[in-house]
Amino acid sequence: MASLKTNAASLQAARTKTSASNTAAIVRVRSVSTIYLRIACLALFFASFSAYIGKYFIFAVLASGALLLIPAMAFTDRVAIDGKRIYRVGLPAWFASLFRGTRIRLKFTEIEQVETQAMRTYRRGWNISYRYRTSFHGKGLSYAISSGHKDYRKAIRAILPNLPECILDYRSIEVRDYFIDHNEVRRKADDSQIPAVDVLEGSLKDIKIRRRQGASNPVQTAAAPDEHRLINLRQLANELRLSGALLRAAEAFRRAVLIAPGDARLLFDFARCLHSIAGAERDARIERRASAMMRLAEKRAGSDGDLLARIGESYFQAGDWKRAGLAFQKVLDAVGESFLAVRGMAELALREGKIAHVIHKFSAANRMAETSAQRRWTQSEVEYFSRLNSDEEYMDLEIGRMNLLETMDRSRKTAVRAAIFGLPAIAFGLVVGNPLIANAGWAIAIVGLAFWTLLRSARRLFETRLPFDIGESE
Repeated sequence: MASLKTNAASLQAARTKTSASNTAAIVRVRSVSTIYLRIACLALFFASFSAYIGKYFIFAVLASGALLLIPAMAFTDRVAIDGKRIYRVGLPAWFASLFRGTRIRLKFTEIEQVETQAMRTYRRGWNISYRYRTSFHGKGLSYAISSGHKDYRKAIRAILPNLPECILDYRSIEVRDYFIDHNEVRRKADDSQIPAVDVLEGSLKDIKIRRRQGASNPVQTAAAPDEHRLINLRQLANELRLSGALLRAAEAFRRAVLIAPGDARLLFDFARCLHSIAGAERDARIERRASAMMRLAEKRAGSDGDLLARIGESYFQAGDWKRAGLAFQKVLDAVGESFLAVRGMAELALREGKIAHVIHKFSAANRMAETSAQRRWTQSEVEYFSRLNSDEEYMDLEIGRMNLLETMDRSRKTAVRAAIFGLPAIAFGLVVGNPLIANAGWAIAIVGLAFWTLLRSARRLFETRLPFDIGESE
């Protein structure tokens, strides 16, 4: 465990230094939102229809808004981080402050959850470009930033080191610790003599976990001379993985595992790397190896409650509910109640429909919460599910709301298909000079887009949970 402690200490020192250097500076990064593109497309469509029917003033207004105003709002819509709070700046925030009279800010201490999603944008051979989207949630507010913006790394360094790990999902922790410039990662890999991708092709089938010669204990950690090399290899492997160089990352992990085959956290990171490769290649054989390595990491984690909880979290995200429950239970058996493990078991119970278990687990999580934001969130969950469990009328209303949301989602897809179906008819009618076909296409597209807009607006009204007193007021 010495290598893990040394590595954790060095990472914590680096985070503290980064946090101190970014506290005073305000970092601005472009906000993640697709609403501007949707509004611009709708405005251009109706501008085109206005020109078709001869309403050129309306055409000019809509076209100007779609091509000038909306892009200006999208470009200036930024998330600002000043070291203590998150807030929006730009034209949308300015317009919103005119109506509200104040600017909405989310303090770091009010953040309840941080989630990061990885999306594959394009692939070139074994090199995959990932875009990371990090969302911050708290007090009913949400802010999202994306690695597609150049200041994403600055924003991550300005906020994530200042947050407790218990509110971060594991991918957010990885982004905080290992997401660096791609060119720097490649340089470090070359300096460490990690072969190029064309040399490593076909090497995945040779991955095996063996004891080193002379090793009597399969869970031993690295010897002192190899400890520094182990730390560097693990750091490099994770940096390569997050940069999308998956095959080189697997090679770095393989070399690190040869030094410390019993390092459970190293095996866990290696398993996540293999899962990424299996997903990109759609290779069931590699997926089985990744699952086997994850189970090996779980076996060798011993009494490391934090690692076991993160392994359970990975199982849950992968849809392996049974293994997730076993991992969370191991945490409770090894170290007693843990916030991450109890919260995970509450989510598993919710998936199984066991409301009483959900209430019990969230109540336990509330007692173990480390921050006021966690206590506020878990308490709200306890109150919500307690009301569901005790009030059949309220449960019926909530079930109706969820069913309505699902119906709206299906209806929106149908409306979009109808609108898309009308576009070729419009084009064909204009090309052949047949106004009947063109008018039919316009009618179909307008009705489809109108229903889509109405359903999307209505959905926002029903996304939030119903207030507890709604049944009493009726």
